Amino acid sequence: MNHNITDQIYIEYQFTVTPTQPWNDVLMAQLGAVGFESFMATDTGVDAYILKSLDHDQVLDEVEVMQYDLVDIAFAKAEIPPTNWNAEWEKNFHPIVVDDLCEVRAPFHESKGLAYDIVIEPKMSFGTGHHQTTHMMIQYLLKEELTNLDVLDMGSGTGVLAILASMRGAKSVDAIDIDTWCYENALENVQRNSINNVNVMLGGAEQLVGKTYDFIIANINRNILLKDIPQYASCLNENGTILFSGFYTEDKSLIVELCESHGLHYEMHLEKDNWVGLKMVK
Repeated sequence: MNHNITDQIYIEYQFTVTPTQPWNDVLMAQLGAVGFESFMATDTGVDAYILKSLDHDQVLDEVEVMQYDLVDIAFAKAEIPPTNWNAEWEKNFHPIVVDDLCEVRAPFHESKGLAYDIVIEPKMSFGTGHHQTTHMMIQYLLKEELTNLDVLDMGSGTGVLAILASMRGAKSVDAIDIDTWCYENALENVQRNSINNVNVMLGGAEQLVGKTYDFIIANINRNILLKDIPQYASCLNENGTILFSGFYTEDKSLIVELCESHGLHYEMHLEKDNWVGLKMVK
């Protein structure tokens, strides 16, 4: 978490989710849509944070997953004292290095002088490189040939993958995220890295109408992938590549089967702590 205003008061919701998967991801996505700004997956569910000024008795009424029969969700809430989120974030954020080629660091870290030096200030956005899925996507992008390709980064979070795609030679990159906080954060990070060919967009798959790409990155949760794979496939050019992540090993066959039914063929996959990074080709 990172805020320039240090005296904002937050409400912490501690959700108990049974079973946690895939429902943790669904819950976080829906909470983000109603104003929650930060999330932490726990062994039993999700801790979520919302500004006290935005919290009210009906704040969870539009969180549909709370009503699903397939999952049990309970919660407790408490007020968090005013906190210097900048200091907390700086204390807990450490630079990461992927394959000795790419470093993802904050502005207050010194550069190691690697081939790809990405500076991000993640605030509340997903995509610091620490999560297994982002790490695998970076591994792929370091090996893929992106020169002069039109690239889509779907669910772009901080913009770190879009930034790396640009650094790897992409002609243009559309970075799309449905979360306003991510959209604003990605704009800042693109500018921070002096990238001029990344187009940051706010929205979902509806932004893809009429667009085509040579290369697509879709690091989102399982349910959104299952819903939107047909649209991704339709806007991917022939012989194009698509990278999927955001789901677990047990979901791989389901994702691959849906992809194959839309003309996307299995090439390979990576695994990290039960998370999957999948490469498909049209």
